[in-house]
Amino acid sequence: MHSRYQRRLADLPVAGRLVELCLTVRRFFCGNTACGMRTFVEQVSGLTRRRARRSEPLRAMLTSIGLSLAGRAGVRLAAKVGVRTSRNSLLRLVRGVPDPAVGSVNVLGVDDFAVKRGHHYGTVLVDCENRRVVDLIPGRDASPLADWLNQHASPAVICRDRATAYAEGARTGAPQAVQVADRFHLWQNLATAVERLVAKHKGCLVEQPVRLAADVAETDVEPQGAMAQRRRAHHALVHEMLAQGAGFRQIARHLGWNHRTVSQYAHAATWQEMMVVPKRGRVCSIRSSPI
Repeated sequence: MHSRYQRRLADLPVAGRLVELCLTVRRFFCGNTACGMRTFVEQVSGLTRRRARRSEPLRAMLTSIGLSLAGRAGVRLAAKVGVRTSRNSLLRLVRGVPDPAVGSVNVLGVDDFAVKRGHHYGTVLVDCENRRVVDLIPGRDASPLADWLNQHASPAVICRDRATAYAEGARTGAPQAVQVADRFHLWQNLATAVERLVAKHKGCLVEQPVRLAADVAETDVEPQGAMAQRRRAHHALVHEMLAQGAGFRQIARHLGWNHRTVSQYAHAATWQEMMVVPKRGRVCSIRSSPI
């Protein structure tokens, strides 16, 4: 034995009060002449580790808080239970946690994420069955994905977006895997197809109110009410002035109407057509959301 000295370790609080452990530990000589360490200190299993100022139970608790809430929120929760720490300390504990083993992934999800939007991007790999992140790799090109697939067990299914780089990387690294589109991009494909279809046939939507007006005119049911009386009187007045040789602008100035209103009455064969007013609308693009 070389000597003894005291170690002070912060431990779990008791009833909201800080607890500090004072340990007298022994320092020993190293009998191996080839060892670079002349002396070494004994460690208490489950309580201490080399150069640590916290006990292992306190370290485990702060690590769990850091994993759940990260920096600032974790500091606030730790203060409530009587532990003094900083956000940087919590983040260091989180970074010190070893990465879990990848293992075998049956359905692998591949997508990109922005480290700094417009400048740096990466690729996130997700186990779609267990819903957990497997790994993060730099870049969003084909070669990093292919290299990762070559170093791990090949998945049965690769769920990816529509990027050609991921398609090439999956084909190179796991040629036997089935490539499918993820749910978000399936909805996006559907939305794009519907938008193009609606835009292509939007003329049909404009003609629909005219056909409804003709159907109303052909029926035996006569529209009633104050609005029907106004439409009948206005239609008769416009067509009477047109028969006298007046133009659209002249009729609009005389009646104080809009030129478009006069045009609608003039082009209506019967006053019943004015009872069905086309709704002013536009073809809206359908935006998909991730499910």
